[in-house]
Amino acid sequence: MKVLVSDNVSLDLFCKNPIQNLEKSKKGIMAVLKNNSPIFYVITPDLLKKMFDLNDCLLNQNTIQQKFIKKFSMHPKWTPDKDFIRQAALWGIILTEEISESELASFISYWQAEGCFFHHIQWQQKLARSLQKSRSIIYTSQKKRDITYIPTPDQTIPNGFRGK
Repeated sequence: MKVLVSDNVSLDLFCKNPIQNLEKSKKGIMAVLKNNSPIFYVITPDLLKKMFDLNDCLLNQNTIQQKFIKKFSMHPKWTPDKDFIRQAALWGIILTEEISESELASFISYWQAEGCFFHHIQWQQKLARSLQKSRSIIYTSQKKRDITYIPTPDQTIPNGFRGK
């Protein structure tokens, strides 16, 4: 990781009071010079922690990017992204509920047996379409009416109406 350093101090001055010199630096980092050449750099613990956190973040982004670059076959530990419902909506698939463990397990077991290779985003799209299809079947089966049902009229007269 490259870091730009705008503050510097001579080695002699730094050795007299290192903590005070570092506290004077504007950004928490300082170059210590001898004969106008840097011999080492000094950094505050807070800035060092931020740099390590940033480095960890960049490493995680690289693994995430590889997750999207390479094709792979379905495996038992695969999971969709945290914003899967939002992504599905962008693809035109509106899912009103989060994915259940049984739905995910069913999807994974089916595609494990198939042995196909797809990108992570393609697996998510397949999952979204699968959920849309399976949930619509359940939803429509609950809403179906019996077309052979013949209603019988109610013979009671409500209050306020005259009878016969």
